[in-house]
Amino acid sequence: MTAVLSSPVPAPPVAAADRRGRRGRRAAGLVAVALVLLGLCWLSLAVGTRATGAGAVWSALTSSGPRTADELVVLELRVPRTLLGLLAGAALGLAGTVMQGLTRNPLADPGILGVNAGAALCVVLAITVLGVTSARGYVWFAFLGAAAAAVGVYAVAAAGGGTTPLKLALAGAAVSAALTAVTTALLLLDQSTFDQFRFWQVGALAGRDAGVARAVAPFLLVGCLAALLLGRMLDTVALGDDVARGLGADLALTRVLAAATVVLLCGAATAACGPIGFVGLTVPHAARVLAGPGHRWALPYAMLLAPCLLLAADVLGRVVARPGEVQVGIVTAVLGAPVFIALVRRRRLVAL
Repeated sequence: MTAVLSSPVPAPPVAAADRRGRRGRRAAGLVAVALVLLGLCWLSLAVGTRATGAGAVWSALTSSGPRTADELVVLELRVPRTLLGLLAGAALGLAGTVMQGLTRNPLADPGILGVNAGAALCVVLAITVLGVTSARGYVWFAFLGAAAAAVGVYAVAAAGGGTTPLKLALAGAAVSAALTAVTTALLLLDQSTFDQFRFWQVGALAGRDAGVARAVAPFLLVGCLAALLLGRMLDTVALGDDVARGLGADLALTRVLAAATVVLLCGAATAACGPIGFVGLTVPHAARVLAGPGHRWALPYAMLLAPCLLLAADVLGRVVARPGEVQVGIVTAVLGAPVFIALVRRRRLVAL
């Protein structure tokens, strides 16, 4: 009896083709979201209390001669708030995605590190002690407070052993509660401080000039780049601590880098615009629905989807209360809450 020897027949490359197809669909989705974002940027420049035609917007952006009243409105008021909406939106979307991946908690948001509470306390101290009255002056104090609070939360979580997602969440809740209590006490003691602080606390893109955007832009750009580079690390963390260690991941380093990135992003965005809710909580879920659970695709989606939400909310706030406007922090809460509820109720909500 002779044995028939044959070379193994290679399996059809169905899996590879399927992977290429998924990458193509995700890339096409990113392009579509980017086009929507461009359209919203145009609306942000054209829509407001003062109606501005497309010709005036284009002329304001391209010409260098004497400016009309409409062109001055576009350049001095709407361009800075649109740029700030792009930067802050991208920062909040990325910070929320990183925070949820770091803690493996789909209900986590950047405020879990005490960023908002620390920024608020430092702003109140700046108003009360130093007499700071401008949004540009608040930026550095808010950023300092956000960073200090996050360091405090991490130190509390690391006491008595290494940090874990549960320790970070509990430490963040405790530190945030303590800082909020101090902030409230200071506001109750000084009515004038409360009057100034409430305009920052509501969260807004209006009233910020180009200097505010320039001040926070370097921090936000570095933070966005760092967040995008964390995708592979967060995918490893999502497998669980034991599996991640087995794959050679340095969990302590990953958590430090991710927490520092969240502080950089959320601290700078909060410093510039005030605390804006629901963006960092809702957008990561929408990104995972569109891109799947992998952070290497979810992070770019979140970076584009969050500015879409923020700019759409800002434009809507200008329209619904003419001749006044509703601040963007209020509109994002109104829009974000039902969207988040709908995402949570989805049967096929993408898990972390």
